[in-house]
Amino acid sequence: MAATAPRPTTRKRPADASRRRTAGRRDRVQWKGYLYALPALTVLAVFLLVPLGQLVRISLYHWDGLSASTWAGLANYTEIARDPQLRASFGHSFVLIFFFALVPIALALALAAVTTRAARLRGVSVFRAVIFLPQVVAMVVTATAWTAVYAPEGVLNKALNTVGLESVNRSWLGDFGTALPAVGLIGTWLEIGLCLVLFIAGIGQIPRELYEAAKVDGAGAVREFFAVTLPGLRGQITVALTLTVIAALRTFDLVYVATHGGPGNATSLPAFEVYNRAFNTGQVGSACAIAVVLTGVILLLTFLITKLQPEDDGS
Repeated sequence: MAATAPRPTTRKRPADASRRRTAGRRDRVQWKGYLYALPALTVLAVFLLVPLGQLVRISLYHWDGLSASTWAGLANYTEIARDPQLRASFGHSFVLIFFFALVPIALALALAAVTTRAARLRGVSVFRAVIFLPQVVAMVVTATAWTAVYAPEGVLNKALNTVGLESVNRSWLGDFGTALPAVGLIGTWLEIGLCLVLFIAGIGQIPRELYEAAKVDGAGAVREFFAVTLPGLRGQITVALTLTVIAALRTFDLVYVATHGGPGNATSLPAFEVYNRAFNTGQVGSACAIAVVLTGVILLLTFLITKLQPEDDGS
């Protein structure tokens, strides 16, 4: 009689079972993480995403805020491209990016390099505190103070008279050619303290060995800055650029108090146009469309700036 072959037995490999158990635990941990974040996500949805959706909806209507609305489609958005005043307001915002972001970052880099090399000198900590002071002052107070400085009989014109430059005197916030740069310089004064604090903190995180190696190679202060300090501050520069660009694009209270968009429309900005159209001219749909476009511009620029962020090398 022929012998029967034994049936093959199927046994679960210990390694496979262990991997499945590990994957199951990982999935449970991920779901627990989402559960922990659920309250914050709920608040985000209720107070941010829902109003944003309502904003987009209203932007598709002609509405004065009181009477019945009528369907507008994309008319409010095409108006932004056709209206010279609205186009100019967005152009003014990009001019302010130069004053709010690029100039403060450049000056703060120079000040950070100088103050960290002179850290042992007396008064350096006081100097840093004074530079950062504008960040803790209310914007309305800042705008009111600078309006007095720029006034025809203000501190700036009196200082120019003292040094014999009476011919340069003018109403700085009332002149079409100087109003926007004058507002921009206020932004420079405001943002330089924030950038300086970020850069000083970043310099403290750069390994000292890099500076010592640069000195061994015979690098001076300038070469050391460009070879060690500037590359080491790439992450902080990205953060500073993001915060200052957003500040420039959403500026409202400074312009509202200092110039009210004038003279003419020389300092009109998108955020000011949103307020003006919604509460003064009864164009709520148009105001919402401007707000949507401004939000999109901010998100786009923020996304592009984050590309400057150095990648984590996993070390």
